[in-house]
Amino acid sequence: MKDQKGQPVAIASPTMPAVETRQRLSDLFAMHHRRVLMAAYRITSSMADAEDVAQSVFLRLAAGDELAVSNPGSYLYRAAINGALDLLRRRNAAKSEPLDFAADVASQGRGSRPEAEAASSELVQWLRVELAELSPRAAEMFTLRYVEELDNREVAALMHTSQAVVAVTLHQVRSKLKKRLTEMEWGNR
Repeated sequence: MKDQKGQPVAIASPTMPAVETRQRLSDLFAMHHRRVLMAAYRITSSMADAEDVAQSVFLRLAAGDELAVSNPGSYLYRAAINGALDLLRRRNAAKSEPLDFAADVASQGRGSRPEAEAASSELVQWLRVELAELSPRAAEMFTLRYVEELDNREVAALMHTSQAVVAVTLHQVRSKLKKRLTEMEWGNR
């Protein structure tokens, strides 16, 4: 949100009347809830987890934890992705609760073989574990680029960095994932 001078303003602040704050939060929720929910769902593959992440994102915003947000849509989108990645990291660290994995949607309805679906599900599980082990910034870049399908320019703009940094980081992550996948395949032989 911006004031009359174009400066970022707090979504919720002590100087803003409570009614106006509730209305802004309500408007933001109406405009961005679906996008936040779907971004979290694409990462977690669990609607319950995605709803928890979305709720956390909007509760943090309502609590006024964020001092000034110049682009609420981008903030909420990135917060959803980071929240979902954090959830995966916590689960990976705890190893106490298995993740729910959806079958490969693209292969459904094409008469795919059960073996192919099982391999696809295993690969998705492996990728989620590997993403949870990356640095938060690298995991976010990878997710924005390859899960959310943004181009490098869009990722750079969202993350306030250069396209070169995005390209180098993504190259490093892909190399690391390729090496680990190769190691995993050799371990299964």
